[in-house]
Amino acid sequence: MLNNVIKISFAIVGGVTGFTLTRTVLAVQHLTAAPELIAMIFFIVSLLTAVLFYSTGNKVIELISEALDKIESLIQKMTIYELGVSSLGLIIGLVAANLVAMPISKINIIGVPLAILINIAFGCVGIAIALGKKNELIGESFKGGLGGIKKGKEPTAPKILDTSVIIDGRIADICRSGFLEGELVVPSFVLEELRHIADSSDSLKRNRGRRGLDVLNMIQKDLKYPVRIENVEIADGAEVDSELLKLAEKLGGKVLTIDYNLNKIATFQGVPVLNVNELANAVKPIALPGEEMIIQVIKDGKENGQGIGYLEDGTMIVVDGGRKHMGENINVMVTGVLQTAAGRMIFAKPKYTIERVI
Repeated sequence: MLNNVIKISFAIVGGVTGFTLTRTVLAVQHLTAAPELIAMIFFIVSLLTAVLFYSTGNKVIELISEALDKIESLIQKMTIYELGVSSLGLIIGLVAANLVAMPISKINIIGVPLAILINIAFGCVGIAIALGKKNELIGESFKGGLGGIKKGKEPTAPKILDTSVIIDGRIADICRSGFLEGELVVPSFVLEELRHIADSSDSLKRNRGRRGLDVLNMIQKDLKYPVRIENVEIADGAEVDSELLKLAEKLGGKVLTIDYNLNKIATFQGVPVLNVNELANAVKPIALPGEEMIIQVIKDGKENGQGIGYLEDGTMIVVDGGRKHMGENINVMVTGVLQTAAGRMIFAKPKYTIERVI
């Protein structure tokens, strides 16, 4: 019903347009003819334009609906600051457009359509320029020129989560500790990947996927941390990591991950990365040569006679001559520390046996 009403409205507009164009052409060309012929010309042109507008009504409605949906989606993703900057850019663009379009609008027939197109073009350009310069506007507007006002605090970059860091779960503890600032952004394709993992027939994958979903719910509901789902459409066959990096560049954010390869690719492309594993390694206590500690030797090392133990934080300790103390808690002395990309490794030698594990 609504579509029919709109199409009829289009037909009426088309008829009025045809009538107006015919009258303008006859007036400009100073054509004279019998009143019956002129009336027939008005009728035929108006009818043709009405039919044309009516037949193209469905396509126009579809295009307008798609445009409105995209505009609504874009506005929902924008912050209040971005909306304000866009409005300012639109106003400036329209003012400039009207200054240009005023003499053009007086041209017969094509003047008004050209003026409308100029207003649309200048408005879009104004919005684009304002959004492109939004980061500069933040700094420039608070540099002290306005009554000595100091420069304001720049907005914190959003953190885009990948699947691995969500499943890992330590991100919830980091949010709880208060060391992480800014909004957490979960791309829709990451959420879809988590859902597929949670529905997997493999019990291990299924548990990992459900754990990831529980972690997101904990961050958003229990910790009250700002989490936003970013709707992103990706082409079939597109790589998730590439789309994640594109989204980070688009939003001006940082990628949160524990994926070593994604970390390397992001660094190469100039996208800021926050690696939870690097954070964990950075906050591990430093073991100095000569320091004593008690560990349990749990397995053989690669070299002959070596034993392997672990601290509570997962740091590997290689005990020279520790193989014969397998299954024992022993007192060892640190002889060296090796920092690698995979983490910190401590080398030590046994001092004496504390107790035998039964």
